[in-house]
Amino acid sequence: MEGMIGRKIGMTQVYDGQGRRVSVTVIEVGPCPVIQVKTSETDGYRAAQIGFAEQKPQRMSKAEVKHCEKAGVKPQRILKEFALDDGEEVKAGDIVTVNMFEGVSHVDVSGVTKGRGFAGVMKRWGMHGGPMTHGGHSKRRVGSIGARNLPGWVEKGKRMPGHMGNVNRTVQNLLVVQVRGEDNVLLVEGSIPGAKQGIVYVRKALKKQGA
Repeated sequence: MEGMIGRKIGMTQVYDGQGRRVSVTVIEVGPCPVIQVKTSETDGYRAAQIGFAEQKPQRMSKAEVKHCEKAGVKPQRILKEFALDDGEEVKAGDIVTVNMFEGVSHVDVSGVTKGRGFAGVMKRWGMHGGPMTHGGHSKRRVGSIGARNLPGWVEKGKRMPGHMGNVNRTVQNLLVVQVRGEDNVLLVEGSIPGAKQGIVYVRKALKKQGA
């Protein structure tokens, strides 16, 4: 299977096989029940829809509850499709665990970044701002945004104040440090998008398959 659904727990430090202290992100991955299987004959492609995080039935629509009951699993809050590997066969009701990443060297992790609200150019884009002394009146402001003459307008793509964060981001080629199947935990080197307890999608690294 291409990937799994997980939850960001936080960051810590561990020692690798060479005795190096490594900063890692702890991700709770699975167990994920298979809700539905897509086949080439019926859907035109091969994939499996899996669930994560049990949900109370009263907080879901009847259609969503029946969809999970049809597979023989409890209602799931998060549903996501992942492509199946060549020759891989799964059926509704199967449980996918973090042990799927045994032998995988790198992963790609997708999530929603922390929302920062409305931010100025210094926080949003790292601009220096104006002089803070000697009577400067443009301290954290954006400064000039265009020419007075031609072309006479603000160019498209100009870095300006605005909404910051709360967008989908993917961090690629994160090294898998440990796979702890007994705890349903995956340790990856470095940071991943989102806040603690945020939902993330962990996939086998697209650019380092077989590495």
